[in-house]
Amino acid sequence: MPSLKTFRLRIRSVQSTQKITKAMKMVAAAKLRRAQEQATAARPYAEAMDKILASLGASFKGGTGPRLLAGTGSDKVHLVIVATGDRGLCGAFNSSIVREARRTIRTLIADGKTVKIFCVGRKGRDQLRRDFSTMIVETMTDLGRPRLSFGDAQKVTARIMEMFDAGEFDVATVIFNRFKSAMTQIVTAQQLIPPPAPEASTAAPAAAAGGAVYEFEPDEGEILADLLPRNLTVQIFRVLLENAASFYGSQMTAMDNASRNAGDVIKKLTLQMNRSRQATITKELIEIISGAEAI
Repeated sequence: MPSLKTFRLRIRSVQSTQKITKAMKMVAAAKLRRAQEQATAARPYAEAMDKILASLGASFKGGTGPRLLAGTGSDKVHLVIVATGDRGLCGAFNSSIVREARRTIRTLIADGKTVKIFCVGRKGRDQLRRDFSTMIVETMTDLGRPRLSFGDAQKVTARIMEMFDAGEFDVATVIFNRFKSAMTQIVTAQQLIPPPAPEASTAAPAAAAGGAVYEFEPDEGEILADLLPRNLTVQIFRVLLENAASFYGSQMTAMDNASRNAGDVIKKLTLQMNRSRQATITKELIEIISGAEAI
């Protein structure tokens, strides 16, 4: 059995770890509220723009509209944007996104598609390069430091637009975690380029009313040329905000669990130390009594 000194050192070590996990939990909880408010505020605007452009995209057939809206007319090359975090100690936040990315990539490869990977976040790159290192074409890290801003989304969008204009892919899909609560994050795959066609349930009311009629002033092409890249930036910004809120929620939950586990370990080690000390005292008493009787 370990000595009392060994038990004391182990308890101190676990106590130090517990202090760190409690501090990280408090920091994550403080940042979660702001991140949650930002993510919630961005949803209505991003969803409205996405629906409008999806509806517009459905009206263009055969690639007659802008390429960013109607697509290239092909779906041979897919760009999978994997949005994860740069740090760990956040539970299953990063691994759940990477797991969905792996499933999506393998499905596309099985269908005969060419896949390229764009990693937003260090953890996604580190995990995916074990299996798909040759497919990773771009990586962006350290976004949101010291604070996440619209400029971070513009950096990602600018690179995506460069690749699209160069004809490097036909379809772009982003995989991220959508925030639901501090304990629940939903892994989501959203197609960005071209915008997916609206579902039949949402298109039915418009069709019953004769369909929506859009009038452009001054010019359709000029407005869409400015609106489409802006919408892409808005969608990327929403992804980053959702990921930030999900990260802090997952980290807070993980650190709370770690603190509880550390407390359980401390109790177990303390009990073992007390038993060892009591056994030592009992042994010494027996030796003293035996010595006294021998005399």
